[in-house]
Amino acid sequence: MKRVRKIDFNTLVFLCPYFLLFFVFIVIPVFLAILLSFTHFDSIQFPTFIGIRNYINLFTQDATFMRYVLPNTIRFALIVGPGGYFLAFFMAWLLAQVPHKPRTVLALFIYSPSMTAWVAMSVLWRVIFSGDEAGYLNSILLRLNMITEPIQFLQSPDHLMPIMILVSLWGSMGVGFLAMLSGILNVNQELYEAAYIDGLRNRFQEVFYVTIPSMRPQMLFGAVMAIVSTFQAGAIGVELSGANPTPQYAGQLFVNHIEDFGFLRFEMGYAATVSVALLAMVYLFAKLVNRLFLDAG
Repeated sequence: MKRVRKIDFNTLVFLCPYFLLFFVFIVIPVFLAILLSFTHFDSIQFPTFIGIRNYINLFTQDATFMRYVLPNTIRFALIVGPGGYFLAFFMAWLLAQVPHKPRTVLALFIYSPSMTAWVAMSVLWRVIFSGDEAGYLNSILLRLNMITEPIQFLQSPDHLMPIMILVSLWGSMGVGFLAMLSGILNVNQELYEAAYIDGLRNRFQEVFYVTIPSMRPQMLFGAVMAIVSTFQAGAIGVELSGANPTPQYAGQLFVNHIEDFGFLRFEMGYAATVSVALLAMVYLFAKLVNRLFLDAG
């Protein structure tokens, strides 16, 4: 019993820094955001309790949220989330077929965009989609006589969201990609041999019947990270267009709506309400993905 207590105490000591940081930077902010969502708070005067009025206004009075923010976020998430997830798995599977040294270099190249700040990435893509003749894409289209005058890609409601999706997919190879690569590389090779003896015929069946079932924890981790990173996106649209709100709200997402009310209009209570709605949406999608993986297992 003394030995067990000593082990438990040592474990607790090592876990204390994590629990302390998690409590200070996660639990307390979430708790305060939930409290503020029931108040009117202009960041100057003391918060005034108003009940669920903010939530009622969010779903009944906020036309921008219902008409632009919510549909944009759902469309963005349904494309970038699954698209980035399957792209990460596909790239990880391809790299697993490459020898060790070139695989390390290629993995660094693929992973590096996710380490670059959205601001730096938006600077690169703003040059490509610049609305004058100096923009790379406009320059190419003009030389090919496909257009007669430059297109304002980043200020056009028709082009901004597709560009945001393209840039987000380009930078979606994050820790989920590394986790999948690690999972594929650590699959027991004897399972493949046994599967081919049992009648496995091609690489597609190998991936579907052996690789994916053997790395279910990494697949689940990658799915959760894809959900979180997709729903917390928002800076990319503002950095590309140079404005918040984005032109005609074409690229307005949850995070942009929170920043608009919280830091531009100083309606902190209402911004907290939107953040709680975002938290609830992320939680529901994460639970759905977790349920799908559990049912598949």
